[in-house]
Amino acid sequence: MRLVAAAPSLWRVLEPGGRVIGHLQEVAQAGGIRFRARRYNPTAHAFRDLGDFWSADDAVECLVFAR
Repeated sequence: MRLVAAAPSLWRVLEPGGRVIGHLQEVAQAGGIRFRARRYNPTAHAFRDLGDFWSADDAVECLVFAR
């Protein structure tokens, strides 16, 4: 997987072939920085949050396994 900056605190998560599988968003919380896994839902024309994680690796893993 590869991360490509999309905006401040936001990255696109790409498969090795270049297909976007979701987004990783950095979210500041009282306990520190969390990483939100997000996937676009074309039917709803909106992003769906899959969860918040303490590590970017865990958030990316969530996107990989939620395909």
